Amino acid sequence: MVSTHNLGFPRIGLQRELKFALEQYWRGDIDAASLEQTGQELRKRHWALQAELDWLPVGDFSFYDHVLDTSQMLGNLPTRVNPDADSLTQYFQASRGRGQTGTADCCDHQIAAAEMTKWFDTNYHYLVPEFTADTEFSAFPERLLAQIGEAKTAGHNVKPVLLGPVSYVWLGKTKDDSNKLALLDKLLPIYADILDQLADNGVEWVQIDEPVLVTELDSEWQQALEKAYFLLAKSRVKLLLTTYFGQLQQNLQLACELPTAGLHIDAINAADELTRIVDWLPSHKVLSVGIINGRNIWKTDLNQALDLLEPIHQRLEDRLWIAPSCSLLHSPIDLSVETSLDPEISDWMAFAIQKLTELALLATALNQGREAVAAELQANARSIDKRHQSPRVHDQAVKQRYQHITAEMARRQSDYATRAKIQQAELRLPAYPTTTIGSFPQTNTIRQARKQFRLGQLSQADYEQQMKAEIRDAIDKQLTLGLDVLVHGEAERNDMVEYFGQQLNGYTFTSNGWVQSYGSRCVKPPVIFGDVSRPKAMTADWALYAQSLTDKPVKGMLTGPVTMLNWSFVRDDQPRSETCLQLALAIRDEVLDLEAAGVKIIQIDEAALREGLPLRQSQWQDYLDWAIESFRIAGNGVKDYTQIHTHMCYSEFNDIIEAIAAMDADVITIETSRSQMELLDVFNAFAYPNAIGPGVYDIHSPNIPSENAMVELMKLAAQRIAPEQLWVNPDCGLKTRRWEEVMPALQAMVAAAQQLRQQQNAA
Repeated sequence: MVSTHNLGFPRIGLQRELKFALEQYWRGDIDAASLEQTGQELRKRHWALQAELDWLPVGDFSFYDHVLDTSQMLGNLPTRVNPDADSLTQYFQASRGRGQTGTADCCDHQIAAAEMTKWFDTNYHYLVPEFTADTEFSAFPERLLAQIGEAKTAGHNVKPVLLGPVSYVWLGKTKDDSNKLALLDKLLPIYADILDQLADNGVEWVQIDEPVLVTELDSEWQQALEKAYFLLAKSRVKLLLTTYFGQLQQNLQLACELPTAGLHIDAINAADELTRIVDWLPSHKVLSVGIINGRNIWKTDLNQALDLLEPIHQRLEDRLWIAPSCSLLHSPIDLSVETSLDPEISDWMAFAIQKLTELALLATALNQGREAVAAELQANARSIDKRHQSPRVHDQAVKQRYQHITAEMARRQSDYATRAKIQQAELRLPAYPTTTIGSFPQTNTIRQARKQFRLGQLSQADYEQQMKAEIRDAIDKQLTLGLDVLVHGEAERNDMVEYFGQQLNGYTFTSNGWVQSYGSRCVKPPVIFGDVSRPKAMTADWALYAQSLTDKPVKGMLTGPVTMLNWSFVRDDQPRSETCLQLALAIRDEVLDLEAAGVKIIQIDEAALREGLPLRQSQWQDYLDWAIESFRIAGNGVKDYTQIHTHMCYSEFNDIIEAIAAMDADVITIETSRSQMELLDVFNAFAYPNAIGPGVYDIHSPNIPSENAMVELMKLAAQRIAPEQLWVNPDCGLKTRRWEEVMPALQAMVAAAQQLRQQQNAA
């Protein structure tokens, strides 16, 4: 009999209960006990939804991030957190810095939040573990053990989830010059201790995640995996070694031969490796096949999946487990609540709960034969066929335009040096020009107006007047602060991707399709179901209104094609590169309309450029070729006097700096504040040709930076980049912050720029 299990379930709750409870706790509106109660209720509810599984995950729930949970379980929170605070306070100090209320505000000095970056090639952010040569580890599994007790009391068959020791070290950063892999000898006994405690609590199977196995590992890291699992094999629990997001390739034999009781592979990305894995797998091992796509929202082709699984089942029999390809953390929870979604398109989709239903159908078909679920398989086949044949998916005019893309469309008229002189004559900006990334706080007034407009309680005219009032207020605030390049604040925008997708053909949208990005931050990714085009202008009216309020330049704000792609649920019936270039053509039309309307600076955000990189460096160039081409097609149709900006946040980009330079944006703004400008180390060896704004203000923390701190960060930047190339800006948009935090922070930022100019003039 085939067994079913799940690698992880969404944490946030169908109504984003976790988000709201966290924010209430941070404001001081509820206490820690109430927050813990919300977590317990969500876990109970989510376990009940997975009750039909043979093994359900425990330990996948988190109040902020599972990697940070692992750091706390291993006694490895940043040393700057208050050692005398309770564990929950320490946890939020590490994730958010100082800024919580009540007991969380425990220190007289500000605590810097841990660095945050993308989880492999997803849009989920994790908190980076911090190491030094002196790092010590200790076992603190009490929270995990308590959750195991909760699940067992509820009658569930549990499979605790741990992030594996090698991936944990691989994901972390050293704060000195030490070799982080040398810490593995200290770390492994702690993992062994935790596994022993799990065994003492009646645990049989443990899912131990090593996604590092789908990356290119040198011999040192491969040997580290061997060392780790030959030691952990002594545990009294059975280990299910879990990989996801990619193929094993040169790590395939290693993964099969490590001394674990089972191996999980991502069959969505590694289907062509299944036969080799079955051949290599020792006869005592379980093979878990991730047959349901955990990262997209399309129905599984169940008949095709059974064609793949049935021969494996015949060979392995009860040693075959099936599951989603990865944690369902990356999927919305329940399609059934999407009552306003187009029924035809809805019929093509499956969210987390529906994916588990698909899993159960596959298990029944394997265990009892396809005839046991014949009606369900026929209905599934009809849905798959209707989607592939739908005229709503295919637009011949869009396909023809895509076929006529030329290399000339991706080139600016002149090189950067020539453009920079023309733009400076046009814009007359000071040294160290100041700007923000685009969005300003989305206040309750803005959200309420948007909700009333969506529900038909506010007319189009009244809504526009309210948004214009917000734009005027944002412009007035920026003029008071003395910023050099302004933004309209994006009051009218719900989300930087959804806002544009709602105005493009080929997109559809959910009402409750929320996915966690980090902590309490949730996003509702649009769905690209068909060919993409722009039927009419999207932003020009708002940009022109904002510019009419001031003589200072106001940026036109757009989301770039690569980010539109990577932050959407994307159709899987054509190459992603083709969909991206369709998006590029649509954004190009908008850029040219803005320029024609007199907008002198246009920012095309590509926050998600790096996260789309394949996990193996050998596959990067193909992705970068079409991703950079897409950006250039979107932005490079303008005249020399139009200044093109782009923005990237929370992405390690040092290893793709040449590709970023090839984007040929006049100005790029990037996140560097949490890493203390270490992301700029690449400029010691690479002479970046264009202007750059290294973020001096961490907007994901409630901390308000000081003027002197920002001056020091810019001085670090000036050691690597010529001062005349530098802009001064936050590291990301300010949408999630409050005006009470934003105004003093930006005031300090402007003062920092003025201090830098004075120092430059005095030199």
